Amino acid sequence: MTEAAIQGARVYRSEPAERLVRGWCEERLAEFTDLEALPEISTAIGPTRAFRFEGGSGAPVVVLSGTNFNSALSASPSSDMTAERDVLLVDLPGQPGLSCGKRPRGHRARAYGAWFDEVLPELVDRPAIVLGHSLGAAVALASRPCSLVKALVLVNPAGLTPAATSPELMRVTLPWMVGPREDKSTRLLNFMSGPSSRYPVHPFAHWMTMVGRYCRTSLAPGPLATESLLAWQEKNVTVATGSDDVFFSPARLHGPARRFLNTGTHVLEGAGHLAPYEFPDKIRELVCGADS
Repeated sequence: MTEAAIQGARVYRSEPAERLVRGWCEERLAEFTDLEALPEISTAIGPTRAFRFEGGSGAPVVVLSGTNFNSALSASPSSDMTAERDVLLVDLPGQPGLSCGKRPRGHRARAYGAWFDEVLPELVDRPAIVLGHSLGAAVALASRPCSLVKALVLVNPAGLTPAATSPELMRVTLPWMVGPREDKSTRLLNFMSGPSSRYPVHPFAHWMTMVGRYCRTSLAPGPLATESLLAWQEKNVTVATGSDDVFFSPARLHGPARRFLNTGTHVLEGAGHLAPYEFPDKIRELVCGADS
């Protein structure tokens, strides 16, 4: 099957837009002098870029970011974990960042799961903890359990239940989509954040404005197939979400996490949907707990 046959819509609105977004990501990553760019990985759904912080002797952690996020944004909070372990950051193909700029065609969850099955052996040679945020959590759950996965830590996870919607979500999303500006991006990001992480100008406002102007955003995936979820039922899986997550609240996740994964749901008090960026210390604790 040709690459064109397995790739769908383009992420970027134009080639100049793609260059601008990729250039911004490269500049942000270059700020981390201890971050190593790994060789590009060829996969069935397109080239994949990954990066590594060297760290302590604990199980390495592989970070899969959420919708519209990537290694350039995740590097700072993820670097907090290097005292204990290596940290590997991976850009998802089909999301704004440095991997392939086309989305998988057809059954996207299945394609992403197969993609991670390909990528993981290229990143680690010993059992690792997979830290998936939002879309990244769904990607991890869509993959197959294997000997290279010591644990899954799923934060604000998609894939277990549909994301909640509300009139307020539409009020902050549609203006951002129609005419992206930093004030509109801030309103959207503040809506997704917990009470203590709301700002007059959000730190990620410039990035989200770029995404609105130059990219075609995608929606959160729906629930994964039951068989994909049940494959992880007897494995080491941690589910956590913010007490103020507007998409995947504790009440929304408690039942599916128990039913499909036989695990409870950790509630991160004060966090919203962007918990890894709001409270990286709490995420570090969850990863350390999964490694014990």
